[in-house]
Amino acid sequence: MDYRRNSLAEMMIYHSEDEFGKEIFEAFMAKPHSDKYDDHNVGYYVLDNDSLPNATKRSHGLIKAQFGKSLSGSDVRKNAAVLESVVNRCEIGKMMVAKWFGLDVNDENFNLDSARFNVTLIQQRGQYNASDLDVELAQRTSRGVAALSDAGEELIGHTFLLVNDMTYVTAEESAAVAKTTMNILGGIADAVLGTNIGKNTAELGGAIADSFTGFTVKTHSYLFQLDWNDSIAAIFYNDYYTSVPDPQRIYNFLADTTTFRLKYVAHEYEFGGKTSVVGKYDRKELAKMSCTRSIDKNIAALQVAYEDFKVKTPVYEIISDAKGRTGYTAKIGMKEGLTEKTKFQVVQRVEDPKTGKTKYKYVASLVPMKGKIWDNRYNAVTEKAKGSELTATTFKKTGGGEILPGMLIVEGKYKPEKAPKEPKQKKENK
Repeated sequence: MDYRRNSLAEMMIYHSEDEFGKEIFEAFMAKPHSDKYDDHNVGYYVLDNDSLPNATKRSHGLIKAQFGKSLSGSDVRKNAAVLESVVNRCEIGKMMVAKWFGLDVNDENFNLDSARFNVTLIQQRGQYNASDLDVELAQRTSRGVAALSDAGEELIGHTFLLVNDMTYVTAEESAAVAKTTMNILGGIADAVLGTNIGKNTAELGGAIADSFTGFTVKTHSYLFQLDWNDSIAAIFYNDYYTSVPDPQRIYNFLADTTTFRLKYVAHEYEFGGKTSVVGKYDRKELAKMSCTRSIDKNIAALQVAYEDFKVKTPVYEIISDAKGRTGYTAKIGMKEGLTEKTKFQVVQRVEDPKTGKTKYKYVASLVPMKGKIWDNRYNAVTEKAKGSELTATTFKKTGGGEILPGMLIVEGKYKPEKAPKEPKQKKENK
C-alpha cells in the first residue's frame, strides 16, 4: 500500500583499528534498508573515524565506547557536535534537497547547461497528481503552492540521516572477563577452603566462556533531521528552482553552502545481554545479523523518543476469528519494537478543503494481540523464531470508531503539528 513515509539515509563510522572493522563495514553495506522509511541515501555511506576532527583532546575521531564502559551524556554531545559539523561540511543536506527535486549531481551524465529540477519524487512519495503539479508550481497556483507546502511539511521536512557508530564485544573479550572473574572467585575459594576447588572452577568457567561463538554489536545512533521551513523553502523556490534548463540558477544552488543543513535531534544506544541466535554462523553472517538487529533496535527506540521520527504504517487487513472477534493486521513487528504492552492509535488522512493541505484525525486505539506479534527481525525465519511464521502482527481495538484498510497506525499518541499562533494585536491608545 502507498502511504507517506518519512525518508531516511544511513551512514556508519568506520574504525580502522578494530579487528573486525572490515566485517562490520561489509555487514552495514549489505544490510537491507528499513522498509518503513523511503530510501534517501545520497551516495555517502561511511565516515572514516581517522579523518574526523577530534571530539576531545585526542589526535582525531569520536569518543569511542569501550567494552565495559559506556559513553557519558557529555561524550554523546561532543560526538554529535562533531558529526553535525562534518555532515554539513560535506553538504549532505543540500544533496538531500537535490534528490527531492530530481537533481543528481553525482550522475556521470550531469551537465550544468541542461540540468533542471523536477518534482517526480515528490509526486511519487506524496501521491500528488503527476500531470498537474509541475504546471501548478510553474504558475504558482494556490493548489500548487499548497501541495508543495504540504510536501515540505510532511515529506521534505521529515528527511533524516542516521549515523551509526558500531562497536562490538567479541567472544574473546567476554571469555577474558569471565576467566578473570572466575579466577578471582576461585582464588578466594582456595584461600578459604584450603583446596583446589576454586582452581577447577576457574578452569571450567574459562572453558565455558571459550566455547561461546560470535560477538555482540553495540550501536550508538545519532539522528539528524533536514532543516526545512517556510523561509528555506522560499529561498529554494524563488532563487533556485527551475523546471527548464537554467545554468545560472542551478549554479547558484550548487554554490550555496549555508542554506540547506542538517540538525542533530536525538541519540540512542542499543545495549542488551547476550546475542540471541540459533544455529551456527560464520563471522560475516553473524556480523550482518548483529549489525542489522542492533540498528533496528535503535530505530525502534528513536521512533518512541522523537515525535517527528514516528513510523506510520497502514492497516493491512481486517480479519475475524472463529469466535467472530475482529482483528486488524499491519506489517510491523518485533523489528519495530512491538510488545503486548505497546499502544497504538489509528489515524485517517484527510485533506483540508480550505487550504488543500493534508491533516490527520484520530479514529481508534489498538494494542497487539497476545501471541500474534510478527517476528520480522533479520534472519528470524532462518532461526525459526517464535512468531516468524506470521506475515503480519494482529491488533485488537481498545476504543474508538470504525477502522478501514489503508488508515494509518501510529505508535503512542499521534500529535499533529500545531499551526503557529497569530501574534496578538496591540490595543490602540484612545
